[in-house]
Amino acid sequence: MNALMCHAFGPISRLRLESAPDPVPGPGQVVVRVRACSLNFPDALIVQGLYQVKPALPFSPGAEFAGVVEIVGEGVRHPRVGDAVVAFAGHGGLAERCVVDAVRLLPLPAGMDFAQGAAFLLTYGTALHALRGVAGVREGQTLLVLGAAGGVGLAAVEVGKALGARVLAAASSAARLELAQRHGADAGIDYSTQDLRRRVLELTDGRGADVVLDPVGGSYAESALRATAWRGSYLVVGFAAGEIPRLPLNLVLLQERRVLGVYWGEALQRDPQAHLRDVEQLVTWFSEGRLRPPVTERVGLDGALDALQRMAARQVMGKVVVEV
Repeated sequence: MNALMCHAFGPISRLRLESAPDPVPGPGQVVVRVRACSLNFPDALIVQGLYQVKPALPFSPGAEFAGVVEIVGEGVRHPRVGDAVVAFAGHGGLAERCVVDAVRLLPLPAGMDFAQGAAFLLTYGTALHALRGVAGVREGQTLLVLGAAGGVGLAAVEVGKALGARVLAAASSAARLELAQRHGADAGIDYSTQDLRRRVLELTDGRGADVVLDPVGGSYAESALRATAWRGSYLVVGFAAGEIPRLPLNLVLLQERRVLGVYWGEALQRDPQAHLRDVEQLVTWFSEGRLRPPVTERVGLDGALDALQRMAARQVMGKVVVEV
């Protein structure tokens, strides 16, 4: 089979599209014929050895994908050969076939194509876990989303609206804010030209945001924390800017703010029942038309390397999907 392979941790440019052995399932595993695999920021980190998880070398990146079950291993009753599924495997999706534990598969929801399925689970799962599970977002609260035109950012905009929040989208250009507002954001803040904290306070009559979701980190983190309301919650989701910020803890003390970490991959391992409840909610919202996976670009497997490099450089919006 063809696969985009990582043979050593290092620059993304070292990845190579090459022939690799077809995977064989072990007990409790299945082989999925990959039809579409989305790109997520952890895919760029994992090949550089910068992610929390380091797979055994060599491996193919690609955390989430959708496809059709080809082979089932010993002890697997569901899914069955021929079933269309979505998967969160952690890695392996940028290949024609991927072996994955059966418990990490879900049926492809009705009305969802493979590209949408590949762009669904990680970002929307992260957003709902963060906003409802970690922060307890309630109707009428104000949610500030940084990096609002990225995969997790756009998902958080839609999930925040579904939960009844007023959503302020922050991004680095007018085009990115336009995309976020098309997905439901109530107002936009261009933090490349506007003072983030001041603009949030203006839009909230001086209160600040009840919840801040930050998948970006870097230089905007402190301003976002300063824009968080009294007893508000600041959610640490990731560091797409490439810099882990050092936050002054007096800002937490003075407003009794909460700084909360969000690690969706670990949470679904620790509480799989909560994850299944989240998935049921997300599928319901999708069927109601309240969630629209933002597939903004489609490339072939031969274009995956370039797309992954552009995503790491924050040169893409929404979700890039590799159609295999």
